[in-house]
Amino acid sequence: MKQHMLPVLCLTSILIIPGCSSGQDTEDAQTKNETRNTVQKESTSEDETFPVEINDASEDSVTIEEEPERIISIIPSNTEIAFALGLEEEIAGVSDHADYPKEAAEKEKIGGLQFNVEKIISLEPDLVLAHASSLQQSKEGLQQIEEAGIDVLVVNEAASFEETYESINMIARATGAKAEAKEIISSMKDDVEHLREQASQIPEEKKKTVWMEIQPPPDLYTTGSGTFQHSMLKLIHAENAAGSEKGWIPYTTEDAVKQNPQVIITTYGQSVDGNPAAQIKNRDGWSNVPAVENGEIYHVNSNLVSRPGPRLAEGAEELAELIYPDVFAE
Repeated sequence: MKQHMLPVLCLTSILIIPGCSSGQDTEDAQTKNETRNTVQKESTSEDETFPVEINDASEDSVTIEEEPERIISIIPSNTEIAFALGLEEEIAGVSDHADYPKEAAEKEKIGGLQFNVEKIISLEPDLVLAHASSLQQSKEGLQQIEEAGIDVLVVNEAASFEETYESINMIARATGAKAEAKEIISSMKDDVEHLREQASQIPEEKKKTVWMEIQPPPDLYTTGSGTFQHSMLKLIHAENAAGSEKGWIPYTTEDAVKQNPQVIITTYGQSVDGNPAAQIKNRDGWSNVPAVENGEIYHVNSNLVSRPGPRLAEGAEELAELIYPDVFAE
């Protein structure tokens, strides 16, 4: 049951790139997340039972009367979190793009960004896990679901580890899985701290500049600050070639070459034909780029470095081992 608290003052359009979240890095967003964290911490205790009241990312207060027995997740990141929390049996439906864990692919599909409202209602869920990143285009559909008497929880859009912990905690509170969330977050924090300790061994003069290639030409995109990739590079003491800019940034191939990166990381290998490294090596004007000269062109799974969830620490570790194998490789 939702009780409206604050009006949504404005809705901003965001650029959607396959496999990525928006990653806007604004002080206002951080302040709002910190405020929401404070509210949730004050209202949460180890022995909390249902009903629970949660301030979600739509600026609404969601009251969940009983522990959900049937849950639908309409975005892959929420699905990953729900499975990690041990909610496989409760998951009644997922989006068409849910691909992890493998068991998610076997669940009933409810559509992609344009989810099927009638299908969702027919599955008789107690709770629908929505997401702030798609709130603008899904607002009408979510309203129809609420009018059918189904609780809708809009999970925050995360662009950092801390915001991901918030997402995990929010879903856990709504589903009665707080103990599992505590264990997951503790493990992630341990992994992040271990990477930070290892990275401290890297002297400043050995710091590498990295070009993160999110999408290849003709519509070349990279990632700036306010994104998971940027925070991961910073964590492992690497320099983001586009770190002075924010969000997802279009580049010309000429301007990309000027960044003169020592390492190139691509995140789209599973969605294009051919070998990204070979394609980069064959680009006009790229032969003298240090990363190309030294053969330091690597691919990582986009979901590991852009999808908010328990595998983010694994993504940061993979980046670390590729960029600084002498420091991080086992």
